[in-house]
Amino acid sequence: MARSDSAAEAANTGRLKQIALTYKMTRRADKKIGFILAGVFLIILGVFLAIGFLIGHPVYLGILGFLLAFLGTAIVFGRRAERAAFGQMEGQPGAAAAVLDNIGRGWTTTPAVAMNRSQDVVHRAVGKAGIVLVAEGNPNRVKTLLAAEKKKMNRIVADVPVHDVIVGTGEGQTELKKVRTTLMKFPRVLTGPQVTATNDRLRAMGDLMSNMPLPKGPMPKGMRMPRGGPKAR
Repeated sequence: MARSDSAAEAANTGRLKQIALTYKMTRRADKKIGFILAGVFLIILGVFLAIGFLIGHPVYLGILGFLLAFLGTAIVFGRRAERAAFGQMEGQPGAAAAVLDNIGRGWTTTPAVAMNRSQDVVHRAVGKAGIVLVAEGNPNRVKTLLAAEKKKMNRIVADVPVHDVIVGTGEGQTELKKVRTTLMKFPRVLTGPQVTATNDRLRAMGDLMSNMPLPKGPMPKGMRMPRGGPKAR
């Protein structure tokens, strides 16, 4: 019994520390967060207390108002914290991969399935919407990466739809904070078993490419790499 109590206490302590760290992170980007949260809490509580005095039940409405004020404050805090996190991640390498990693159940994500020397990168997500290729980097260069990766996907899983998303703030691009929403809006055309089969085929192809034997020793004189040879990823 003592062990379970100590474990619960440790979990609560860890949760409080996480909330405190989140608040500090949010406050760095949102200086007014404290005033906003206090205002939301007091306004909701004040409204319910006023109604309670008007109808003659200030205690009951006060308790209800306190609970709803706490809930409303938590919702506002969560949304502003998420906005602050996206603001700090915007433009950072690997930001899209972090978003995909937290997209939720039903999706399998693979970061950096394609990359070039300029650090432009394409990530892959597989779900009931099919295959979604999410690119981040220079808009002109990532289009070449996306085209090559879509061509490869069509060879491996020709019967699965392939979508592409370019992360950015320019025309035709998707903001980082809207990546998850964009993926969720794609029509669901695959069943659970089809998603599993697609992942298996992609995984098998990846294993095949990684285990492909390479010739040892120096390259024979006069021998050239074929034009269709492997490219840097």
